Amino acid sequence: MADKADVLVVGAGPTGLACAIEAQKAKLNVLVLEKGCLVNSIFHYPANMLFFTSRELLEIGDLPLASVHLKPTRAEALEYYRRVAEYYRLSIHFRERVTAIHGSDGNFEVVTERPGLRRACYAASKVIVATGYYDLPNLLGIPGEDLPKVSHYYTEAHPFYQRKVAVIGGGNSAAEAALDLYRHGAEVTLIHRERELGPQLKYWVRPDIENRIKEGSIRALLPKRRVTAAK
Repeated sequence: MADKADVLVVGAGPTGLACAIEAQKAKLNVLVLEKGCLVNSIFHYPANMLFFTSRELLEIGDLPLASVHLKPTRAEALEYYRRVAEYYRLSIHFRERVTAIHGSDGNFEVVTERPGLRRACYAASKVIVATGYYDLPNLLGIPGEDLPKVSHYYTEAHPFYQRKVAVIGGGNSAAEAALDLYRHGAEVTLIHRERELGPQLKYWVRPDIENRIKEGSIRALLPKRRVTAAK
């Protein structure tokens, strides 16, 4: 078992990094464990994604996020968090998945798995779980969703040029993916279980996706509206 950490953080996303920075500022011995790469969730965002939030809301550790636009891009965010991790010299173990946490406050044991099924164990006084939710897709529970051609992440449109693509969902992620695919030459069908697209669609996305559906550029499969006859 490795030396005992004062604070062990599970997850090297923005929240996990912010927690590690604050603990380090308090002169505590901190270790961060991450199953993927730095800010793994942001890395899996669509390649050309523009953040909805302003750059100030993405900043951590009192370091400014430089951006050409008012809304930062995915690439700018990735560069920023690399700079933050380097500036604070955070101790981060990448590609190490936490499989179990035992013990209680002041005396935790954290079990991990590394590539090649190698196990490791760490002791910590405090454990912060900052794993977020992006890696938990909303599975449909239907046959075929585990096939190789089905993805729960959207990266970029180029591989789908002149191919038929079904996008399932009616929220921001689905709408933006459908629009990006359409504009890069894919034949897109948007499938949603509700009669209307999500009420939380970004104000600049809604008219765009609705107009593309109306003109037939993007096919939409939505439940039929119920028509109630007048009495």
